[in-house]
Amino acid sequence: MFKKVNSAAYSGLKSIGIDVEINTSKKGLPEFNIVGLPSKAVDESEERVKTAIMNSNSEFPQRKITINLAPADVPKEGSFYDLPIAVGVLASTMNFNLPEKSLFFGELSLDGTLRHTKGALPLALFAKNNGYKHVFLPEESANEAAVIDGLNIYPVENLDRMVAHLLGKREIEPAEYEEEKEKKIKPEFDMKEVLGQEQAKRAAEIAAAGGHNLFMMGTPGSGKTMLARAIPGILPPLTESESLEVTEIYSISGNTPPGSGLIRNRPFRAPHHSISKVGLIGGGSRPKPGEVTLAHRGVLFLDEFNEFPRSALEAMRQPLEDGQLTISRSRERVKYPSEFMLIASGNPCPCGYLNHPEKECKCTPRQVTNYRKKISGPILDRIDLHIQVPAVDVEKLKKQRRKNEGESSAEIRKRVIKARDTQEERFKKEKIRTNAEMKNRHVKAYCNLPEKTEEMLSQAASKFNISARGYFKLIKVSQTIADLNDAEKISPDHVGEALQYRIKMDKN
Repeated sequence: MFKKVNSAAYSGLKSIGIDVEINTSKKGLPEFNIVGLPSKAVDESEERVKTAIMNSNSEFPQRKITINLAPADVPKEGSFYDLPIAVGVLASTMNFNLPEKSLFFGELSLDGTLRHTKGALPLALFAKNNGYKHVFLPEESANEAAVIDGLNIYPVENLDRMVAHLLGKREIEPAEYEEEKEKKIKPEFDMKEVLGQEQAKRAAEIAAAGGHNLFMMGTPGSGKTMLARAIPGILPPLTESESLEVTEIYSISGNTPPGSGLIRNRPFRAPHHSISKVGLIGGGSRPKPGEVTLAHRGVLFLDEFNEFPRSALEAMRQPLEDGQLTISRSRERVKYPSEFMLIASGNPCPCGYLNHPEKECKCTPRQVTNYRKKISGPILDRIDLHIQVPAVDVEKLKKQRRKNEGESSAEIRKRVIKARDTQEERFKKEKIRTNAEMKNRHVKAYCNLPEKTEEMLSQAASKFNISARGYFKLIKVSQTIADLNDAEKISPDHVGEALQYRIKMDKN
């Protein structure tokens, strides 16, 4: 008896159809074979499927069973072939037909229940784009897939319930998407709590408004980390399309909890400086997303920037420049999106007290030079805004705290959202969303530069030896400042302010 069950697999964020072909034969000794380049996890499906069927009021056939996962030249990995294999075995034994244009996907427990399985949203998107009508998957993963309209998403509790539905004895009702209760993740700090550092807060506002990268350098305790962790509070909410992008990434990486729906909060990733290159960029024998992809449409905060492995930082060149990265392995080549805001902070020297008004720096010039060389010029050139965060006098902090001065994150966020709305309107015919994403052709098409502004830009580029990349980044930052000021043209004043933030770490 031969049966074919439709399923899917993913390589990077791209899904491909997988035909699970099951052949059962009374000829020969009872055995169970899986072919089609299965991984260890797929091979182990044999024991999970056997035990789950026997614990689900069904009889496991004592026959020669051959499972082929086609196409046979594509490596298969993961536990989500359990359900299609089990359904195929039971269909060939009990001789029932499967509904047309249906996909099956999910991991089985030994008692026959289905476990939450990663990749539900990419599977549903694949089903929608390829003309499928019905998707059967674990109950705990159903809400994630139900966000896609035009599909019947069947939440399967266990294998026994699955068989009852397929035999027409007890139908499973399709799931309706349920928006999770508003889970507003409150940022660790409000901008109002960051006392002093007005210039740094202004730089953070510009970075948030235009999606620009920001590097803060200053002595220990000056407020760099506090400021970085307050930035999520001034960012606009994710749009519907951005939520889909982020949720898809988190789904395939196994970071969506059971019963969850669309991710509505912008990601904020803050890996430790001991992270490996693969952990930061992604990769492995079967490429998986790294931190730069998990931070897509959000913030990647690298504290103690100088302490990160140089090889890991150098690998960030492509994602910082292109907004995506390509990982190539002998068997496959995948692309991951990486459109994130890089917020980095570091000390001016190994002891941290170079140029401190009161504490003495004990580092030699050679030590300072070697410390700063840990971050290469090409990486610094890809960072739009560079800001010094000096130590703040305690007496000034006391006065400001008593007066309760400073804008709150909510007030700054209003201006950031307004500037983002301006950019959304500007780029509505393009595939970009923020000024930071502009390529050179976009700068030429959308940035209004009067003659005086052009002249100032040329003089600045010549005087400060700004690279071609830095020149265009200067225009992008100037455009963001103009958007914050609700100006139609980029004025010399906007360029003057943007120029303050092109001072590199090695110039101080």
